[in-house]
Amino acid sequence: MRAVRDAVDAGEIDVAVPEEVVVFGRGGGVFESPVALRLGVDPRVIARRVGGSVSGPGFVRVVVGPELVDVIRRDPGYGVARVPRGGWSEWPRTFENPGFSVRYAYARACWVERWARELGVGAGPFEGGAEELVGALGDVPGRAAQAERERDARPLMLCLENVAGAYHEVHERCPALPAGEEEPGAVHAGRVGLAEAVRVVLGNGLNMIGETPRERI
Repeated sequence: MRAVRDAVDAGEIDVAVPEEVVVFGRGGGVFESPVALRLGVDPRVIARRVGGSVSGPGFVRVVVGPELVDVIRRDPGYGVARVPRGGWSEWPRTFENPGFSVRYAYARACWVERWARELGVGAGPFEGGAEELVGALGDVPGRAAQAERERDARPLMLCLENVAGAYHEVHERCPALPAGEEEPGAVHAGRVGLAEAVRVVLGNGLNMIGETPRERI
């Protein structure tokens, strides 16, 4: 929506700025919007404004990259909206239970940050390698806005489940902390930064649905 407003202010298009913009998550950090089609304007104008491209019949496409992790780390209010209360049961404590999965992912991210401090590993720029997780993180603001608009927490809750599932996979496949005699390096610092971003997103998400995040479960 900001891109549309900026284009109008610059005289590039002449339309009424919509209150909402529909965005579809295509997976892997790819997002598309039919905003230009709905406004009847050249999609290339909007695409330039958001650093994206034009796909299909005129959709504006944006691919979210690893730099999103640093954006989230700098924004403690990332994705926050007025969402109705929601929640899951914590039991059974298995990964198949989304309530446990989301809460445990938050706790895991907190543990990574705590252990990193004890080992002297600071958070650094994330260099990539977790496209599904980064894409899920990028989807949170839109799903939070949808939950607020529809007065239904479920769109946000499903998104948090996706973030948690993707983070568990990354946590197991790409350990954030060095093992054994391994020396900490830039890759570890980036993964600690990723854990910090996950903590911010899941913590905000749990707060939005009326739950206090816990570092230990």
